[in-house]
Amino acid sequence: MGKLFIPKGYKPALDLRQTELGIQFIKDFFQHNLAAELRLRRVTAPLFVMKGTGLNDDLNGVERPVTFPIKDLADQKAEVVHSLAKWKRMILADYSIEEGYGIYTDMNAIRSDEELDNIHSLYVDQWDWEMTISKEQRSIDFLKQVVRRIYGAIKRTEYVVFERYPQLVPQLPDDIHFVHAEELLRLYPNLTPKEREDKAAKAYGAVFIMGIGGELSNGEPHDGRAPDYDDWSTENSDGFKGLNGDILIWNPVLERSFEISSMGIRVDKDSLERQLKIKGQEQRKELYFHKRLLEGSLPLSIGGGIGQSRLCMFYLRKAHIGEIQASIWPDDMRKTCSENNIPLI
Repeated sequence: MGKLFIPKGYKPALDLRQTELGIQFIKDFFQHNLAAELRLRRVTAPLFVMKGTGLNDDLNGVERPVTFPIKDLADQKAEVVHSLAKWKRMILADYSIEEGYGIYTDMNAIRSDEELDNIHSLYVDQWDWEMTISKEQRSIDFLKQVVRRIYGAIKRTEYVVFERYPQLVPQLPDDIHFVHAEELLRLYPNLTPKEREDKAAKAYGAVFIMGIGGELSNGEPHDGRAPDYDDWSTENSDGFKGLNGDILIWNPVLERSFEISSMGIRVDKDSLERQLKIKGQEQRKELYFHKRLLEGSLPLSIGGGIGQSRLCMFYLRKAHIGEIQASIWPDDMRKTCSENNIPLI
C-alpha cells in the first residue's frame, strides 16, 4: 500500500448516486463520439482466448495471464485477455473492414500481477479500437492526426460533463502537445521516465509521448511494449524511431500525469520480424496470429485502448479508481481510504 496517494483535504465532488449516473453518462457519450470521429463499428469481444495462439497481449512480457483448463476441450488451456491488441486486427480481416473504417469494443480484462494503487486495479476496462489504413498512412503525420481526433472526443466529453455537473470545471487545454520520448530524455536526463511524464503533463496539460518501447540513447526504453503489435522500431519523419505513443493528461486531484490511452500504428511484416529479433522472440513467428501477419492475410492498421474507468475517474475528479469500479483491494488500503473520504465501491 506504499504507493497509495491521499490528496490533502479530499472530498468527492459527487455522491455515490451521482457518481453512478455520471459513469453511465460518460461511457455512453464518449463511445458514440469516438465511433463517429474514427468511423468505428462496435463488435463483441472475447474475455479469454486459447493459450498458444499468440493472440493475447503480452504487455511488458513479464505479466502472467490468468489461465484455466477447459473441460470439454480435454483440459486445453485458455487465457483471460490482457488486452485485444492483436485480436482486433484479425477481426478487421475477417469482417473485411475497408481502409478508413474500423471497429471498437468493450474490453474487460484481469491483470493479476498489477501493483494496486490509486490508478491500477486487477480489473481493466477499455474501449479497444482498431482501424484499417493504407501503406501511405503508416506515418507520424497520420498518427498525430488520429491522436488529435481522439483528443477532440475527450474534450467534448469533458464539456458535456461540466454542463451536467457545473462543479466539475473543464481543465483540459485546447490542443494536445506532441513530444518524443527521446526528446524528454534529453530535456530531463536525470529523471526517471515517470518523472519525465509528470514534467511534460504538468507543462502542457495534455501530451502524446511518442516512441514507446524502442531503445533510447541511454540504452533503455521509455516503457515496455510487446514486439508484435505497436511499431516502435521504424524511424519516423522526425528522425526518431517509433510510430506509437501514450496520451497523458495532468490530473489535478492526484497531482501527477495520468495515462488515458496507449496506441499506435501496428507492425507490418518487416517491423514484426525486426522487433521479434530485437526481443529475442523469433520463435513467436510460428504462432497463429504471427503466421497470418507474415503471410499477408491481415490488413495494415492503427489502434489502441482508452481506459474507461480512467476517463471517468478524471472527469468526475476522483482520487481512486476504486471509486469508479468494483474490484478487490487490500484491507489496509480500504481502511485508509475510508478514513480519508475516499469511498471504494
